[in-house]
Amino acid sequence: MAQPLLKDHSLFRSSDLDEARERVAAVFCPHRLETLGARSLFDACHHHLPGQRLSLNYIEYGARTLIAPGELGGFYLLQIPLEGGAEVTNGRETYLSTPTRAAILNPHLPTRMTWEEGTRQVLVQISRRAMQDHLAGMLGGPSDRPLTFDGPLDLSTGPGAALRRLVMWLVAEVDAGNPPIGPGLMARQIESTVLSGLLEARHDHQPQLARLRSTPRPRHLRLAEGFIEAHLDQAITLEDVASAAGISPRGLQMAFRAHRGTTPLAFWREARLARAHSDLLAAEPGARVTDIALRWGFTHFGRFSELYRARYGLCPRDTLRAGGV
Repeated sequence: MAQPLLKDHSLFRSSDLDEARERVAAVFCPHRLETLGARSLFDACHHHLPGQRLSLNYIEYGARTLIAPGELGGFYLLQIPLEGGAEVTNGRETYLSTPTRAAILNPHLPTRMTWEEGTRQVLVQISRRAMQDHLAGMLGGPSDRPLTFDGPLDLSTGPGAALRRLVMWLVAEVDAGNPPIGPGLMARQIESTVLSGLLEARHDHQPQLARLRSTPRPRHLRLAEGFIEAHLDQAITLEDVASAAGISPRGLQMAFRAHRGTTPLAFWREARLARAHSDLLAAEPGARVTDIALRWGFTHFGRFSELYRARYGLCPRDTLRAGGV
């Protein structure tokens, strides 16, 4: 019999259906859990390692099992079967998930699954907010609709195979005693790689991402971005940028929306946040957050901290401390 993964991070093992439902719900969300058929033995276990924006999980139930959580709410869920399989319904889509076809469950669509007897899965739980923020970073601004994945994800080739290798490497590192997720900036970068890998799967924002990657920037957009980069430490207006780019303010707004999915001033703000982030990481002992914020034009320190936390998931002071380690 195959050994469970994430073995040093066991939450429970139980043949009691109610206990299993309660313990799994404490990590994920309330759900309906029932065994189907009388032949198989219910023997559930759940291993769980939390990170900053995602968690690694290993679950098996033994018996053929119905799992119906409805809407997951606060998280996306990548399910990679190691053995067995599951019939998955997420929203209007129904498909079979197998060791060569992963399921990606959207949090805003109702979910219902039937795990076959003997199914063993690795699951990656990703914060819904973190996933949307990561997408916003790639688009250059927040989307006006929730990110919705199409299932299943082919694990045998292309981006799906690469994502599976990455996830299984993370699990192997955990089992070798070297957890790659948890506190720290390196762990956060690893999590970002997982989130980027997920965005290589099929979803409703793919055309927008593809357009941003492939469309050459118009000359006035290049001029505008160059002007912004050269004046990150100065107070500038939309009219200043438009004048430097040789285009009207309205035309500039439309160009940024079409090619960057954001506004010129939001682009300017994100670039200043990125510079502040780099300075916090590279700061010498004794450096102060307020000095770095002022260097990049943030005079309202409470607002700076709020914007920074929304972008990077931690406060500026924590980054400063981590950079000095």
